[in-house]
Formats: sequence, structure tokens, C-alpha cells
Amino acid sequence: MTSVASETWGLVFWEQQGRPQAAVAGPESRTGTAPVPEGATFVGIQFAVGTSLRAVPGTDLLDGGLVLPDPNRRTFRLDGARWPTPGADDAEALVDRLVRRGVLERDPLVAEVLRGGRPPVTERTMERRFRASTGLRQGAVRQIERARAAAVLLGERVTAAEVVDKLGYYDEPHLARALRRYVGRTAGQLRDGAGGAIALDVGQRTTS
Repeated sequence: MTSVASETWGLVFWEQQGRPQAAVAGPESRTGTAPVPEGATFVGIQFAVGTSLRAVPGTDLLDGGLVLPDPNRRTFRLDGARWPTPGADDAEALVDRLVRRGVLERDPLVAEVLRGGRPPVTERTMERRFRASTGLRQGAVRQIERARAAAVLLGERVTAAEVVDKLGYYDEPHLARALRRYVGRTAGQLRDGAGGAIALDVGQRTTS
């Protein structure tokens, strides 16, 4: 299916032909194609912008990820320890444990900036912390967020002109370029549900 650019990273667990697998899926700077193995079942946890892995800089995950070693149906290995493999109903419990053990970190500066705040740091410091946490520059995070929001609105049959006005694009060609780069669809395809399967959301999102 078409994989939409994402400003976030996540944990993904799947089983194919009886073989459990686990990975860290990094943020994606542009649209791409995501393989969907036949007969595989997936559980995913997507983390809010500003949340990062203690042991892995965000820049190391950008447009890629990590295959986690030695998973089984009960546990997986991350940051030097084994953790219970989550199902759809117990993902939050896993996240709570990862936070308590310090495996997950959250940079409050990133969250403050995304809320519109102006922390007392230099622009260079802010960009450095954005990239360490997210793998992306601040501007790229905002562009991806806006393109994903546009895709959702168009899927709800909002017109392109209304999306331009609502989300602050310069004009419809500007919107079209953003959709092509970050979503891999035209406005018409999104409105009509055309172009095949598309991954706008993966698994369960958490603000941790």
C-alpha cells in the first residue's frame, strides 16, 4: 500500500506464517510504498512527536528503522531488556513500562514549540533538539502534519479550495505539490477513494 510521510515513529509487531516479528519503524520524510505480506497480522504503536528512544537518535531512524532481535509471541527485545509483546488491548500498559524504565524519553521543548510556544533557546539549539528527537527539521514536521491533515479532509470530501483556505496553503498547486510529496495522491484521488490502499494511520497512537 501507499505509505504516507509521517513525522512520528512507532513499534510494529506482526506475525506471518506463524513467525513473530518486531521492528521500530522510523519517521518518513516522503511518501513511499509499504509492503503488506499476505496473511500477516499487525499491531502498531505510534508515538507523539517529541517522544524518542533513549538508545537511538531520531536521525538514525529517519526513512528506515530497526528490526528487533529474537521476538516471540510472548516477548521482544528492546534497549537491552525483554518486554511483553503487546496486543491491541494492552499497548498502553507496555508504553507505561517503557516510560518508567526510561526507555522512552520526551523532549518538552519540542512539544512546547509545536503548541506555538517560544522557549528561551537559540534557533540552532531548537533545530538540534528537534532533529535529535524526531529525525526531522521543525519545518518538515509541520509540513508533514499539514499534508496528512489535508489528506484526511479530502477523504471526507472537503473541496481542495476549502482545504487550501483551512490549512493555509498558498493555492491549489501548492496543495497539490504537498500531496504528491507527502501523501502520494492527488486531491481528486483522495476525494474519490481512488489509487489503492493508503496508510494514513498505523495501529494505536499514544501521546507518551
